[in-house]
Amino acid sequence: MSRPPTFVPPPGARAYSLRTARGEFAVVDAPVAAGVEPRGVALLLPGFTGSKEDFNPLHVPLAERGYRTVAVDGRGQYESDGPEHDESAYAQEELARDVLAQAEALGTPVHLLGHSLGGQISRAAVLIDHTPFLSLTLMASGPAQISVSQQQRVKLLRDALAVMSMAEVWDAIRAMEAPEETETGELDEGLDDREDLRHRWLGNKPAELLATGRQLCVEPDRVAELAAVPLPFHVLSGALDDTWPVTLLDEMAVRLRARRTVVEGAEHSPNTDQPLATARAIAGFWDRVTHQGR
Repeated sequence: MSRPPTFVPPPGARAYSLRTARGEFAVVDAPVAAGVEPRGVALLLPGFTGSKEDFNPLHVPLAERGYRTVAVDGRGQYESDGPEHDESAYAQEELARDVLAQAEALGTPVHLLGHSLGGQISRAAVLIDHTPFLSLTLMASGPAQISVSQQQRVKLLRDALAVMSMAEVWDAIRAMEAPEETETGELDEGLDDREDLRHRWLGNKPAELLATGRQLCVEPDRVAELAAVPLPFHVLSGALDDTWPVTLLDEMAVRLRARRTVVEGAEHSPNTDQPLATARAIAGFWDRVTHQGR
């Protein structure tokens, strides 16, 4: 069960709009902790229906390891603007080129980390141009389309968005929740504040949800292409995952010759389920990349 983070940026972090060649994107930017030697910069991409706030529990432990972390809302996600109804604006290549522009705006090579949908967008960006990146971490993000059960959930959402407003869909989702889900706030990566969750949901552009939901259901296996890219890879997941089976993530790591981390006690959102263990694993991988680079 996900443990709830908060919508409030952690101490020292700053929320602002990152200006890029492809527009402005809302970010939470957390600097390296005081007195700690800087070791690198990381760009963090959230998953489907998620946002930059999903990474709030990771900023402080990663800052203490020497990493500045910049979590971003993608185009049409929460606080980043985008078209309401033009799905073509959210084609995977468009979103991937946004990531390249975000990395360029940071002005230094970055470690790239994508959660779930964010992992597949990250992969697409790396396949276009890997040179802005020092490494790629795929967190709870699989090799191809999501599981059949999750495809069914996405189809229900897409069907609802075809005939209902975002506010009406939110109310319908809440009405269908089991009582224990309502109490614990499991929906949407475990964030627990009802009003903040609703505010985030209403910030998403319908076209973004429709387009990226479809992508998750039809994404091809591009692992062989990615394996040919000269970057260090890290495949990280919880011990359980109903979006991509953990065994499938194990196989993907082998195909990528990637570092593999399974975070015990975590499911599809290790960043909120077990943030300290997740941050240790991520920083350990980045440290290794830095050491090998030297």
